[in-house]
Amino acid sequence: MSQSPDSESTATGAAAGSQKTWSQRFESSLHPAIARFNASIGFDIALIEYDITGSQAHAKMLASTGIISDEEAAQLVQGLEQIRQEYREGKLQPTVDDEDVHFAVEHRLTELLGDTGKKLHTARSRNDQVGTDIRLYLRDQVGQIRQQLRDFQAVLLSLAEQHVETLIPGYTHLQRAQPVSLAHHLLAYFDMAERDHERLGDALKRINCSPLGAGALAGTTFPIDRQLSAKLLGFERVYGNSLDAVSDRDFAVEFLAASSLILVHLSRMSEEMILWASEEFRFVRLKDNCSTGSSIMPQKKNPDIPELVRGKTGRVFGNLQAMLVILKGIPLAYNKDLQEDKEGLFDTVNTVSGCLEAMTILLREGIEFQPQRLAEAVASDFSNATDVADYLASKGVPFREAYNLVGKVVRTSLAQNKLLKDLTLAEWQELHPKFEQDIYEAITPEQVVARRNSYGGTGFEQVRAAISRSKAQLQG
Repeated sequence: MSQSPDSESTATGAAAGSQKTWSQRFESSLHPAIARFNASIGFDIALIEYDITGSQAHAKMLASTGIISDEEAAQLVQGLEQIRQEYREGKLQPTVDDEDVHFAVEHRLTELLGDTGKKLHTARSRNDQVGTDIRLYLRDQVGQIRQQLRDFQAVLLSLAEQHVETLIPGYTHLQRAQPVSLAHHLLAYFDMAERDHERLGDALKRINCSPLGAGALAGTTFPIDRQLSAKLLGFERVYGNSLDAVSDRDFAVEFLAASSLILVHLSRMSEEMILWASEEFRFVRLKDNCSTGSSIMPQKKNPDIPELVRGKTGRVFGNLQAMLVILKGIPLAYNKDLQEDKEGLFDTVNTVSGCLEAMTILLREGIEFQPQRLAEAVASDFSNATDVADYLASKGVPFREAYNLVGKVVRTSLAQNKLLKDLTLAEWQELHPKFEQDIYEAITPEQVVARRNSYGGTGFEQVRAAISRSKAQLQG
């Protein structure tokens, strides 16, 4: 937001090229370069419809409290609606001479209604006005992003249902650890997205609080009804302290932090998709509709979507850091620094929304898992070693002793270029007499996964239960 030194005074805007008068305190207009530097219309135009909506509620409140007449309020509401339509139709195109979205709307309203238009700013400052606009904007955007998270989760759930018994290597330290159900792997991202959805919902509690009526910093002498304007705008409550109301951007920090975590989760998935699509992994195949080629190497198919998501994550982190730095040294109440709160906020909304949409499309129609390749992968390593130790432990051998024995056999097998499944029963029993023929069944990848049936584990029974819980969350 752009802010005058005398922010609580009513200003009506100015026609292009004319001198803008803040009050009789000023004898001249801004230097043209400073006017451009000062202006925020280039980006806060995104708030215009929210500004109009907030102003309509303010006008109705002014009439309800007798500050203006019902007829004047009706004219203001109708005039503001006309401005909304002019903007939607491209007829209203504010320039730098309008300075910010608030003056642009008020200037046009005064052109339409004359002196009645000048009454709109009664009992209001641009400080509480812009605070209201941002909250209305963010409340709307958070609702849309939460729905996008639900769409993302729905695709993950659909894939999980298709791949309960598809196995994939599980990794720790990017080293083969234990095989897991592919559905289990996908549902881990479902749960991350659920936390993202919850965090944004929790942030809405702070977003949905009205600063309107706080004035520049100290309230107003007019007999306003803050609860009424808040109700008209769908706010759950009003700020109890006018200084806090106009200077608070905690809700924006919360949104940016929650958005950063959304991008953390999408970036982690992106990294896996990039690896899985490589020739070295070949766990997924990229489809043509979600990949590009090389300008020089005709065989290439590049995972652009996950690479871009991974790259865009940094800008969202940067926007969070920028907001924190803006706020850390600002004394109460409003300061011009807060004009810098918007571009990063708008950029984050657009980035998060775009990344969620792209990743949802990628999962739904841009990749194809390769079950045969995955089956080969889980059958060609030592990720069943823990199950050998568990096998012995189940027969009374102390786990740490079993652990050491299996470590020895893995070392020996590697030296002989064998897998555990290739050992003869005699070799097993030479290691320990407790081994019997059923060791071969116990170390098949399917059994290794199926037997991990503890709550939240990768066992097929647990995965199907997790799918049922996930469905209930989406329907709730």
